[in-house]
Amino acid sequence: MSESEEIIREETSNSTKILFSSPRLGSSIVLGIEGWAMFTLYTSGYGLHPFLAGFAIAMGYLTIALSQFLLGWISDAKYTKWGRRKPYIIIFAPLLGISLIFLILPGFVLDLNDPTSFNFMGILFQKETLFLWMLLWEIIFRASYAVTTPYQAWMAEEFPIEERPKVSQFQNTFNYIGNGIMALFSMIVLTTYINALDGAPDLNIPIPSSISISIITFGILTIVLFNIVAFKMPTEPKYEIKTNLVENLKIIVKNKNFMLITLMVGISGLGWSMVTTSMLKYLQDALHMGTMDFIISSVFLLLSIFIFLYLWRRLIQKKGKKQSLLYVFIAAVIFMPISLLGLIPMQSSLVLGIIFIMGIGAILGGWFLFPYIVYADVAEDDEKSTGELKAGIYAGFPSIILNIFQAAGAFFIGSILSLPDVNPTGGVGLEFSMGLVLFGPIVSVILLISYFYTKKYVKLDFDWEKR
Repeated sequence: MSESEEIIREETSNSTKILFSSPRLGSSIVLGIEGWAMFTLYTSGYGLHPFLAGFAIAMGYLTIALSQFLLGWISDAKYTKWGRRKPYIIIFAPLLGISLIFLILPGFVLDLNDPTSFNFMGILFQKETLFLWMLLWEIIFRASYAVTTPYQAWMAEEFPIEERPKVSQFQNTFNYIGNGIMALFSMIVLTTYINALDGAPDLNIPIPSSISISIITFGILTIVLFNIVAFKMPTEPKYEIKTNLVENLKIIVKNKNFMLITLMVGISGLGWSMVTTSMLKYLQDALHMGTMDFIISSVFLLLSIFIFLYLWRRLIQKKGKKQSLLYVFIAAVIFMPISLLGLIPMQSSLVLGIIFIMGIGAILGGWFLFPYIVYADVAEDDEKSTGELKAGIYAGFPSIILNIFQAAGAFFIGSILSLPDVNPTGGVGLEFSMGLVLFGPIVSVILLISYFYTKKYVKLDFDWEKR
């Protein structure tokens, strides 16, 4: 294929779209557990200081910032007999599944009662070994999660633009099935274990088989689904990229709209990372929800996910990508201050918990629909002017900015959750950090900035799409 020719993307069947989308089931489960539950597990369960947990998560975000970019960049560079993307999927998917197991189940190896203390930034902390374990496996987990970059870059090569919203919908359907499984596991099974740890004098209590078997199953599922796609999906068409890696980087940095989009994703990511890190801890610590409350809330979460996934996708088709994204931001800005209601004493927090979790599902469902589409569209827009499709670097580069902002969000949430406790009800053992009610309004301010920035500077709908 000559340099100036466009890649011919043939129409694909729904079965191919579903096959391509299926790894999102495993990746959403493992990333969801890591994002939703790990902070709560290590702080409320294992007793690690929130600042240290936030620091470890922040280091993980910085790791993925580099690794996602590098994998996207490198996978663009060489076309092998298996294509550009498949080799990296086969190598990194096993690491992703294995690292989740060690990250969530440190009790298989460590003495969780080890009180070893150390001085960090002038502050004396305990549980040095647990902190180093979390830090190590968080870095490995995030580095291996970069497998999603060559995988996602594949979309621009395999599917024509008019099919990408449907592919994204299939991906997000698997995402939300995975998130549903993850939510049920995190909010019912894992929180029961966290509560048991929180009230136990000895943290080395037996790990319930419902947890150990589930985590091992999730890790294996992730490995299997990525490898099925790697072996079953057709290899993408061979095309030359005569520019080298440095030249490609210069090209995308000079793409003004792409850089503006990248900054928008980063600013938004600061807020979204605070939401995903804090929401389970808010439900457990601020609203004091029990097992049955979590079961009921999980049902409503699943309903919210699937209803709003469909509604946001329809809105994109009707209003376009940019206007729909602006609606997502406005919805989040209006909704997130609901966290302040945690300061109001109430006999039952179930209704507030249901409203909170449904709202989170609705707005995150809208946001996560966009990146898959936008990066592929921008890569194709560049292809029309340069004659080269650099899908890997366009999918990977935004991770640098995004994960730096997400690292700041994780570090920030760890800091604000170290604020003094409040006890609105006055009950014994019902104290929680003031940061748990303040994080919502803070997120609203961040996403309001994202709204005005996106409205003024970002272009998401291209003229060639209409043709």
